[in-house]
Amino acid sequence: MTDEEYFEEAAKEARKSTCKRAHCGSIVILNEEVIGRGYNSPPLNDENNRTCDYEYLEEQRKPKADRSCCMHAEWRAILDALKNMRDLKGAALYFVRVDEKGNAKRSNRPYCTVCSRLALDVGIKKFYLWRDEGPKGYDTEEYNQLSYDFHNPEKV
Repeated sequence: MTDEEYFEEAAKEARKSTCKRAHCGSIVILNEEVIGRGYNSPPLNDENNRTCDYEYLEEQRKPKADRSCCMHAEWRAILDALKNMRDLKGAALYFVRVDEKGNAKRSNRPYCTVCSRLALDVGIKKFYLWRDEGPKGYDTEEYNQLSYDFHNPEKV
């Protein structure tokens, strides 16, 4: 499959999202096979676990990516692959958002440190975003550093 086809698979996942803030999807690829799928929604897809309507004060310093009650699409795709008893060393993760009509949206630069740390820890080798210039694959260590740099005022 091509990068474009992998991103379309991730977009299919994103269309399942019930998140109130953004519809995101991810897939994990190993040896050209989709081994994990995920979309963002409350834990267990249970609306009783939805807490995203909570108000956070700016001085609470809770990162935007961590203010959602939803399981991130990346987490679910990684957990799905692990549930299938897969070793993720050398795998690639594709992430995409879709708009209200289900069309894929371009991503900005890496910023989600909770996803970058998890991907790094389980051995994901590449983290792909669809940028304005097209598919962009980051080494996961680079993606992790760029995510931290995003939140560092001295690096902006």
